Amino acid sequence: MQRKDFDKKILLEPENMLHMYARGAFPMADLNGEIDWYMPRTRSIIPLDGYNFPRTLRKFMEKSDFVYEFDLNTIEVVEHCASRQQTWITPELVQAYKGLYSMGNLHSVEIYKDNLLVGGLYGVTYKGAFFGESMFSYVSQASKAALIKLIKRLRKKGFVLLDIQFTTDHLKMFGSKEISFTEFERLLLNAYRKEVSF
Repeated sequence: MQRKDFDKKILLEPENMLHMYARGAFPMADLNGEIDWYMPRTRSIIPLDGYNFPRTLRKFMEKSDFVYEFDLNTIEVVEHCASRQQTWITPELVQAYKGLYSMGNLHSVEIYKDNLLVGGLYGVTYKGAFFGESMFSYVSQASKAALIKLIKRLRKKGFVLLDIQFTTDHLKMFGSKEISFTEFERLLLNAYRKEVSF
């Protein structure tokens, strides 16, 4: 038990976390709060050169009074994502993400309405790859709008890969697709040839 706890703490140090992400792994806590790293053989992505922008969302965003920001309150976004009855984002993981933030590898898209943070998402970057982690929404369409803003920013900045780990009905409308881990590794290698910043 002591060795397992030791290894877990070592892997949550920011440099080691970034190394694990770069290999294609990501952390999650189970219902008991135990954190482990996962590397599923089927991976989900949103192709940055072939995503879908739903027409109804496009019309909504054209008329919306949302204010969009990047990296203004990243840790607050993480905390909102963790603020659920059941969550894989434990307080220990929140602390670990603070380490990645201090290194400049944790980023957020934030949605404000009437000066209140009402939605957003966050993820980890390594060179030309963005590893999406979680999103939240307190008002209709906020998390969807945040995802579109993320995609447009990644395209503008020259990113190659948007990893979303698993496909959901929510993400299918944006053109998400499942690929083999072999294909995912190929995309990782392409992404690591890019020197870009969020």
